[in-house]
Amino acid sequence: MSDDFNPDDLRPDDIPLDPDFTSEMTRLRAIVEQEEAEAAAAAEAAGEAVEHDVEALVAERDSFKDIALRLQADFDNYRKRVATQQALDTQSATGKMAEELLPVLDACEAAFLQHPAEVEPLFNLLLGQLKKLGLESMNLDGQPFDPNLAEAVLHEPGDGEPVVSEVLRSGYTWKGRVLRPAMVKVRG
Repeated sequence: MSDDFNPDDLRPDDIPLDPDFTSEMTRLRAIVEQEEAEAAAAAEAAGEAVEHDVEALVAERDSFKDIALRLQADFDNYRKRVATQQALDTQSATGKMAEELLPVLDACEAAFLQHPAEVEPLFNLLLGQLKKLGLESMNLDGQPFDPNLAEAVLHEPGDGEPVVSEVLRSGYTWKGRVLRPAMVKVRG
């Protein structure tokens, strides 16, 4: 052998291998390849499991989102229904109050006809305040008779369609609906 031995000059084919060592290397390579295959299979299975879990979580999220949207819509509908019901209850209560005040209005109107100068300011103030709340007096004198707006208590002969000739008791509407029909004398 020469004194100038350089390990870099060696090639793998130049090294004699022990047959036992070669078989051990082959066995170890087989084990490593088997472990790599198992690891790859496990990673693939884990990837599929993660993908399945992600799909399940997305479906569950969508389900909860749908439930939340439905609850929000139900609550909005409930809030609107309660607001509408409160408005109707308030309107009904104020309508009942106005209906209870009709005898007072009738008394004021009768007093106004007897003593217009003394009663007019009070009568106009009462009508003005009730008008702000929604009470309207029906002016039917000379109008065609409408049984939805007035009660005919007296009739006088005439030709043509029935027409209101005299209002005996004023009628009132409350926010567009008839609160009390007028008592009228009809001609025709």
